[in-house]
Parts: sequence; structure tokens; C-alpha cells
Amino acid sequence: MACPICSKRPVKRFCPAKGESICAVCCGTEREVTIDCPSNCTYLQAARRYEAEHPRPTTRDDVPYPDVEFSPDLIHERRTMVSGFAYHILMHHAEDRDTVDADALAALAALAETFRTLAGGILYEKPPDGGPSRGLYTALAHFVEEFRKGEAEKGALAPIQDIEVFYVLVFLLRVGKRQTNGRPRSRAFLDFLRAQFPRAAALQPEPQRIILPE
Repeated sequence: MACPICSKRPVKRFCPAKGESICAVCCGTEREVTIDCPSNCTYLQAARRYEAEHPRPTTRDDVPYPDVEFSPDLIHERRTMVSGFAYHILMHHAEDRDTVDADALAALAALAETFRTLAGGILYEKPPDGGPSRGLYTALAHFVEEFRKGEAEKGALAPIQDIEVFYVLVFLLRVGKRQTNGRPRSRAFLDFLRAQFPRAAALQPEPQRIILPE
């Protein structure tokens, strides 16, 4: 039987996303590109392990805000906000299964720029144009507002500052850039967050994208 994607090579492995067998070449080239792979696909997991063992070279251009420096202690001190951002990213992913790494990174980048300008005394907001990233941007911005209200109600001695929110967002951006593989339908960063924040992940099970064969 010929592969349903290329119509040339013989089928070799079952694709849970398509609900039928495809050839190994199409599995490798179309994975997370035209095929919306579920996170529990064994071939996807094997590919991610290989990529982790053979990381691609990174350059200064690959690092978001390369000139920005902050202490690791800040991230530890503001870990509640870090986990809050992760929680809302995962919840948005559960509500909109089309959300991919690129959407999460676009929302984080836009919000980081908002808080960068706020820290400089100017409000300049440019959310993503639309799609999952726009909705996620709104959810994350609302989370920051609620977080600050909670701090005020508790009488926090050192409420979080705009520059600190910016640093936390830059941290998450850098983690996301490092975790994603850059393919259009990659959810490697989202799966990384799910593994790092199991309490948040427990509230939003992985969306079902597996097509069972008839």
C-alpha cells in the first residue's frame, strides 16, 4: 500500500494524527508541519529525544532580548508569577486546541514589549493581530492585573514592578525559544510547561487529537 501523503513510498508506521499508516519519510518531513501530531505519539517523542541529544547551534539572534540581564534570584523570588503564566498558557491551550508554540511565544513577546515600555514610563501596547496568540495575550495581561490586585489585597511589602514582569516574560521567552523546534505545529514548549507544572497540567488534560482507526 502506498503512503497516502506522498503516494509513492510504502507505508511503514501508523500515524495517530491521521488515523492511518504512512511512510517513514513523510512521518519525518511532515511531522508538526502538515501533520498535527499528538504529544503521546511515540515517533514524535523519539524525535524530540533525538533533538534534545543533538541540539542545534544557537546564536545571539536566537536569544530574545540578548542585551537584557537579570539575576536568577529574581525568577526564584517571582516563581509564583512564572507558574501563573504557565498555568494560563496551558489553560488557553486546553480551551483552544489550535494553540501551538508560535502562538505562545508571540503572546509572550508582545506582552514583554508592553511591559518594557511601561518600565520606561510609556504605555505602548501592540497585541498580536488575531488568532490564538491574541486571545492568549489578553488572558496573560488579565492575569497580571489580577496578580497585582491579589498582592494589594494581601498588603505585599514588595509588590511586583513593571520591570520585574518584563524580566519574567523574557525568561519565559528564552525558555520557550530553547524548547520549541520551530516547526509550524510544534507544541514542544507547551508540553515542556505541562511537565514542569504538573498541578496546572492536571487541570487541563491534553486535547484529544488522535484519530482512531475504524
